Amino acid sequence: MIEVIAETGSTNADLAARVAAGEAMAEGHWLVADRQVAGRGRQGRAWSDGAGNFMGSTAVHLQAGDPPPQTLSLVAGVATYAAVEALAPGLPGLALKWPNDLLVRSAKLAGILLERRGDAVIVGVGVNLVQAPRLPERPTACLTDLGHTVARDGFADMLQTCWAHALRLWRSGGWEQLRADWIARAHPFGTPLKVHGPEGEVLHGTFGGLDPDGALQLQLASGTRRTIHAGEVDLDRR
Repeated sequence: MIEVIAETGSTNADLAARVAAGEAMAEGHWLVADRQVAGRGRQGRAWSDGAGNFMGSTAVHLQAGDPPPQTLSLVAGVATYAAVEALAPGLPGLALKWPNDLLVRSAKLAGILLERRGDAVIVGVGVNLVQAPRLPERPTACLTDLGHTVARDGFADMLQTCWAHALRLWRSGGWEQLRADWIARAHPFGTPLKVHGPEGEVLHGTFGGLDPDGALQLQLASGTRRTIHAGEVDLDRR
């Protein structure tokens, strides 16, 4: 089910409030906003509401035996990539960046935000369909400027389908397949990366894949490999 509302502060915040109030939010229910006036990205960044863009959230209710919850960010990345690929086929330079961005030739096309509320994980997805917000720290892109006209409601339907398939696979022992799918859609092995750790540490290395729990593997110049569980990752343009 896709529930569309005209305007809200944040679809993630709305679903989190519903979950906290005890509302039974069925998995597969998406809340999609025409306008989102207080949207957020990772680390509290503001995210443009971009009228005509896709801004939506859904909830996952964790069950015994599920893979690690943080892997849902990567599952959402695979689903978002699949939806974009289906509606904008042949888009050059489309790639996933750990843990939650979809890029086109290093410009941000989409972002994903996970928020945990008890045994529920709220998964928020924002995709630049018709407008690319100006961000001071990174280039951005939208599908219209790339020559693809994709209607918001059509994208919502496609993402709902791709997400349902990915979530079923995640739940039924398919995490390793999804992990392999994510790596196959990411920037190539050896891509230079810069990582800002949560304690302020800055690391430079190259992309070395994902560990079994979805953590980033960063290959350092010294030859050692660091496992990154949290941090801000950017392409290193030194």
